Amino acid sequence: SELGLTKQALLHHFGSKERLYGEVLKRVSERFDALYLAADQNPDPADRFKRFMLGLQHNAGARGGQTALLIRELLDNKRRADTAGKWYLKPFLERLIAMVQAVPGWDNTSDAEALAFAYQVLGALNYYYISGSTLTNIFGAAEYARLEQAFPGQLERLIDATLEARSTRRQKRQ
Repeated sequence: SELGLTKQALLHHFGSKERLYGEVLKRVSERFDALYLAADQNPDPADRFKRFMLGLQHNAGARGGQTALLIRELLDNKRRADTAGKWYLKPFLERLIAMVQAVPGWDNTSDAEALAFAYQVLGALNYYYISGSTLTNIFGAAEYARLEQAFPGQLERLIDATLEARSTRRQKRQ
């Protein structure tokens, strides 16, 4: 409506709903690239991963629709998964794998293990943000505001603990 276009005109411009959806996912992926470039300035791989995830967490709160799309694309999208010709978020996931594997103690981790960890963090931060209205209605706005303050620190501790646990286990085996 901001562009003064009807739904039909918009779809005509892109050719299909799938192409329009693809363009939206491409833009979301580009925003994630910008967050990665900001985090990439940090020379410590563990801190780089943590800062990137905390940037995603901040972004999730600021861009709720984008968070819902990310969840839809990664989790609840069987119909698209069966027919997708292009996965716009694949480079994003591959970058997460590489970031985890760059952390000391995680360098010999398989792609599957690295992605499992990254996916758990993604799940935690995105699930939290898509639950905002429900949590607010259950606990009230004041309590949710306190939760908003507590969540980033708790997410950071979760990341630190998981990264450290893997590194410690590896050192004990050596």
